[in-house]
Amino acid sequence: MDVQLYDTTLRDGAQMVDVAMTLEDKLKIAQRLCDFGVGYVEAGWPGSNPKDAAFFDAWNKIHRGESVPPHGTKLAAFGSTRRKEAKCEDDPNIVSLLECQAPVITMVAKAWSEQVLHVLNTTKEENLSMIRDSVAYFKGFGKEVMLDAEHFFDGFKADPSYAKECIRAAAESGVDAVVLCETNGGCLPWDVEAITAMAMETLAPWEGVRIGIHTHNDTGMAVANSLAAVRAGATIVQGCINGIGERTGNADLVTVAANLELKMGMSCMPQGRISELTELAHTVADVCHQPPPKSNPYIGSSAFAHKGGIHVAAVRKLPHSYNHIDPGLVGNAMRSVVSELSGRGNILDKVESAGLQLDKEGVGSVLAMIKQLENEGFAFENAGASVDMILIRRGSLYTPPFKVLEYTVMSGNRLEEDPGSQEGCAARASTNQAMVKLEIDGKAFMSAGEGNGPVDALAAALRTGLCSEFPQIENVLLKDYNVHLLDTRGSQSTTRVTIEFSNPACSKWSTVGAHTSIVDASFRALLDGLEFGVLNCTTHGCKLNNQLSSNMLSTQLANGVLP
Repeated sequence: MDVQLYDTTLRDGAQMVDVAMTLEDKLKIAQRLCDFGVGYVEAGWPGSNPKDAAFFDAWNKIHRGESVPPHGTKLAAFGSTRRKEAKCEDDPNIVSLLECQAPVITMVAKAWSEQVLHVLNTTKEENLSMIRDSVAYFKGFGKEVMLDAEHFFDGFKADPSYAKECIRAAAESGVDAVVLCETNGGCLPWDVEAITAMAMETLAPWEGVRIGIHTHNDTGMAVANSLAAVRAGATIVQGCINGIGERTGNADLVTVAANLELKMGMSCMPQGRISELTELAHTVADVCHQPPPKSNPYIGSSAFAHKGGIHVAAVRKLPHSYNHIDPGLVGNAMRSVVSELSGRGNILDKVESAGLQLDKEGVGSVLAMIKQLENEGFAFENAGASVDMILIRRGSLYTPPFKVLEYTVMSGNRLEEDPGSQEGCAARASTNQAMVKLEIDGKAFMSAGEGNGPVDALAAALRTGLCSEFPQIENVLLKDYNVHLLDTRGSQSTTRVTIEFSNPACSKWSTVGAHTSIVDASFRALLDGLEFGVLNCTTHGCKLNNQLSSNMLSTQLANGVLP
């Protein structure tokens, strides 16, 4: 490969605020990265905490007898050079790195004289000895050794001769790779490229020593700086999946990989793996409980989403007019969203994905309805199931699977005995009850429900009434409920409610409602979501693929023309 990807999600990524991985989480991520085929997985710092030490023990048991994990990925352990004025064999950090049995040892060392003098509180010569001794020690045990030259770029700007001495000391001691660390994230690409080129010249006498790059995103330049270093000759890129990491994050290894392969023509992953990038990014995000931003390049859910009517009209005729690549290359997909900014193309795109037909008058009618509803407070771009239901209900052959004839929601309090309360003060508990009158196949009946709040009670009443006729509703779950107050007219303000539904097979769909009454807004979103579930789900799961797809729907709308 032209460039090797070195993933540090499990170590540097874990230093991001709000990221807390269990041992099982780390094992899952490491295995997925190995299956994908990154060059290196930095699994942690065994000398810093028990969890990282336990990781290497668990990994060694799982992969006992394997010289390297699947697809040639190498496991790396992270640590630091020996302590000042100490011997390697007496340094607990060095000993833990040896005991973890990782085939690759990556050590951090200061490359900025200011840091050596005022953070390590030692001499510049002692720091060089720490580098030489530590590299030589691990090479004596047959390890592949990398040196992370911390603060290299800032150090080079302040004291270039010493920064070069540091990496030269590592090369003289047999290091396999020197990784230039842009630790503070403050450099710009042209500086990184120029300084990397000078580092290449410094290490030219040691032909076998590779140069790597490690960047942070404090100026939003982590990916650009990584690519600039590659232009200058770096052949190892360190980073984290989805760009997580300390402070503002590390270089997003997914974006780096896609750019290397698709924009720079450089191989950095096994053949065919690039189409797994989106799945890889979302798998790691799920385990870390850190969903990637929708706007993330290449893999974000909005990376190839088109909202403006002019854009959608263009990509329907010429997909690359507003897509810089074919989204399928990285396992993503193009989509259009429907909103008040939509044009006819947005509606046509939605209808065609359902296998329906819509004449010019119908397009205009649906578009006018969407714009009017958004003016009233609805927002459809993240509530695709509500758009689907608008289209479904306009079908000439559409028959509603059920009707809600009326509903009532009651909230109150009831007295409860509380021996610990003061005399004359009775404890009170809130009560929320709902009654719904439903009609299915021409038969009307009542259904009741209780809940933790009025909306929960209404949902319970609807589900109870529908389950006997539509047992798939048992598996339709309300996963998320969001309320947004749209103005400041007090009790007369319009409330927007967005509800996300899911089923055990992990299918998801979202709906929206808006009204001055939060209960009515919630009812509209509930009704769309439950009917969508009836039409698209069976007791075995839901068949969703951005299409209106179900046996019932295909029967009702086969060859149907929306008026």
